[in-house]
Amino acid sequence: MRGSRPVVEVVRLGLVSYQEALRLQQVYVSRHRSGPAHALLLCEHPPVYTTGIRHKPYPAPLLDSLRLLGADVHRTNRGGLITFHGPGQLVCYPVLNLSNFKKSVRWYVCELERTIISVCSRFRIQASTSPHTGVWVRDNKICAIGIHCGRYVTSHGLALNCNTDMSWFSHIVPCGIEGKGVTSLSTELQRDVSVEETIPHLLDAFRDQFNCQLTDGPTPETHRDSGQSSA
Repeated sequence: MRGSRPVVEVVRLGLVSYQEALRLQQVYVSRHRSGPAHALLLCEHPPVYTTGIRHKPYPAPLLDSLRLLGADVHRTNRGGLITFHGPGQLVCYPVLNLSNFKKSVRWYVCELERTIISVCSRFRIQASTSPHTGVWVRDNKICAIGIHCGRYVTSHGLALNCNTDMSWFSHIVPCGIEGKGVTSLSTELQRDVSVEETIPHLLDAFRDQFNCQLTDGPTPETHRDSGQSSA
């Protein structure tokens, strides 16, 4: 990377619906049209199952059964298959122009993985990558990663299980990977690890891994949405 370190604005959204998070990501993506406007959106979601890009839609009965659990269901344009987001999960949506970092989606995904491995190490948890995208503790996924990149501007991102209710994952095959499990920081450490406790470690690791400067940004006004599912 040449020149000064890119400045990335940290935006703390708190608990926000998935649909509203999608809208806000597009707001921040649009800012890049007039120059670098890197942002890191941090949030939690009410219970929601999201499906990524795949050749065929998920069967309607499956999606209906998930809605009956009390969760929303949304189809997205990120990579990957089906996963769950909910309270106790730290969701991070980096909106970066990779032209100011490195013009490589593969590099970007690897840097996200390394960021989470670093976060886990700060909790003395040994995590690693695998042939499957994401970050793993043994055969259990602790962090899902699914991104979208258009004209080198990124959206979507990662979801790190902190003190998530893991029972929500039992209704799906997370990310479509058979024979694997899921875990969380709390499960691994056998104590409660909140999103609030995890955020400073994530920010430190992201700053180091992406060689950037972080600055606190204003919290945007959020809109209430209808909560209707889109899948």
